[in-house]
Amino acid sequence: MPNGNIIVAEERGTRVITLRRPGKKNAITQDMYREMSHAIDTAQNNPDIRCMIITGGSGVFTAGDDIDDFLKADTARPETLSNGARFLYSLALNVKPIIAAVDGASIGMGTVMLFHCDYVLASNAATFSAPYIHLGLVPVGAASLLMPNTMGYQRAFAMLVMGRTFTAAEAHAAGFVNTVVSPGHTEVEARKVAREICRLPAEAVAISRRLLRTPPEELTRRIDQETHLFGERLKSDDAVAAFNAFANRKKR
Repeated sequence: MPNGNIIVAEERGTRVITLRRPGKKNAITQDMYREMSHAIDTAQNNPDIRCMIITGGSGVFTAGDDIDDFLKADTARPETLSNGARFLYSLALNVKPIIAAVDGASIGMGTVMLFHCDYVLASNAATFSAPYIHLGLVPVGAASLLMPNTMGYQRAFAMLVMGRTFTAAEAHAAGFVNTVVSPGHTEVEARKVAREICRLPAEAVAISRRLLRTPPEELTRRIDQETHLFGERLKSDDAVAAFNAFANRKKR
């Protein structure tokens, strides 16, 4: 891929999408969002790709949005959200099973994207948070729909409204992590799951998956609603103060 921060590989019917920006804890830039969208979108009509894996490698999944990159954009304009929104649309409209391999911290969009995945493996060193509230912001990516549907209102409130961090054991108990493994083993185990899925009848998998999941039009409608509210909150005093504090810390 163009900037080398997203690596895409094909392995036995599986497309593996790897976030590779270790010096920044795999923080996601606008370019990375575009590249991940492209990797997902181009798999949709390719019969040779039966499922996908998203991984950050060993030790970290992603620190979420790269705040410096985000602040370089004119955040007052809705189109600055388009790369992240396009990625979320790609997830919402995707028809292939996605496996996530989480080893280490998963923050913000890193956690939100897991609720669009079909099978999540985590190391027992993994942590999960979506602390938009601490920036004066609101949930994105249909998180306000998917999280309470998956783990109940109270747990969703704790994560999205209180900004709490979940351990791997708590995430497993909450139902959004399927399996907890030792650190350094998430990718190996994810490939085993991928091989298992690839052996199943593809059409039956696709139909069954569609029956289980929230309809894509409902997801995109909630993504649009959240994106609008997120854009409004970016202009709030709370958000401006939080981003100014971040910028001041960077100058020290």
